[in-house]
Amino acid sequence: MTKTTVLPRVGEISAGQAAPLYSSALRRAAPALLAYAGVRAVVLLTLFVWSAAADRDAYQLLSARWDSLWYARIAADGYGHTTRLADGTTHPDLAFFPLLPWLERLLSAVGPMDAAAAGVLVSALASLAAAWGLFAIGEHLHGRRAGVLLAALWAAMPVGIVQSMAYSESLFTALAAWSLYALLTERWVWAGSLAALAGLTRPVGAAVVAALWITAAARLYRARRLSPRVVAGLALAPLGWLGYVVWVAVRRGSWTGYLDVQAEWGNGFDGGLAFARFVGGYLTGPWPGPLAGLALLLGVALVVGGLVLCVRAGQPLPLLVYAGTVVLLALCAKGYFGSKPRLLLPAFPLLLPPAVALAGARTRTAVAVTAGLTVVAAGYGAVWLLGSGPP
Repeated sequence: MTKTTVLPRVGEISAGQAAPLYSSALRRAAPALLAYAGVRAVVLLTLFVWSAAADRDAYQLLSARWDSLWYARIAADGYGHTTRLADGTTHPDLAFFPLLPWLERLLSAVGPMDAAAAGVLVSALASLAAAWGLFAIGEHLHGRRAGVLLAALWAAMPVGIVQSMAYSESLFTALAAWSLYALLTERWVWAGSLAALAGLTRPVGAAVVAALWITAAARLYRARRLSPRVVAGLALAPLGWLGYVVWVAVRRGSWTGYLDVQAEWGNGFDGGLAFARFVGGYLTGPWPGPLAGLALLLGVALVVGGLVLCVRAGQPLPLLVYAGTVVLLALCAKGYFGSKPRLLLPAFPLLLPPAVALAGARTRTAVAVTAGLTVVAAGYGAVWLLGSGPP
């Protein structure tokens, strides 16, 4: 049988016992963290070399471009900035959730760094926390080797360069992963608290809330009752996401305030109609448009196929609900379609079936596959970040 490490509940250990137990858990996760750091180091080294050859500043690309600039401005000046484009449309900063700029402001206030550097630091630390959370989930469900490979595969995602940018994906994934791990190990109060923080990080924090609430609904259906711990976790979970949406509504003087903000950015949920038209435009356009359209369809098929594999593999309900909600929100929303691969980055349960498959393969096969994916991620990340459009 595979040995897994489950951290004890708060209150079940003394203060003197806590440090050795968590130190042991960190040592157990060390191979996953080293594998993750190794993949990310290759990706970043490639970016810095490629940027130098193109006479570009790699650090500036990571810390002060696109969304990073918005987060840094909020950290420095608070909310209230709106950019007006040449076509008359407006982009208010209220579209960005507050946890990352809060952390940037805190770090820049106590340390010798500006908000942009603080954002890169938060992403670096959060990405390691996310890798640890992914390892914990993989080990809990399928053993230590699967946990290590899950962390490594997430590091080697083609859009993994975002994990090292002053963006909120790493912070959100860390909070989501540990919330789901707490849920899988019956720590409902921790799960709800971390879900609340995830809800303060990105709009897709609703996916973590959905995982808790639907899991609880299934339990209520089976057992006809919920314990006080479960109820407390359910009450905590939506506070972050709902709190920010309500604050924007009050600030805007409209209960649809946050939806109005998203509409000003051209975002919104339309069931995937705008994305379908976007793909159709490529398929019916001049060459090589049809080739790009087929590539987009292949990407969607891989994502949907990944969800099917998760269901067939019998993944726990919290992971299925979370991954399904992330995919639904990413593929069925209108907006800037170049960002869709990045929006799928937190959907790490999709990587669990290949991680389990690689865990059962020979070591040289697992290493070769991970190395190949790392090369692809390094090249793709550099080209993507050096391009003209935001990721």
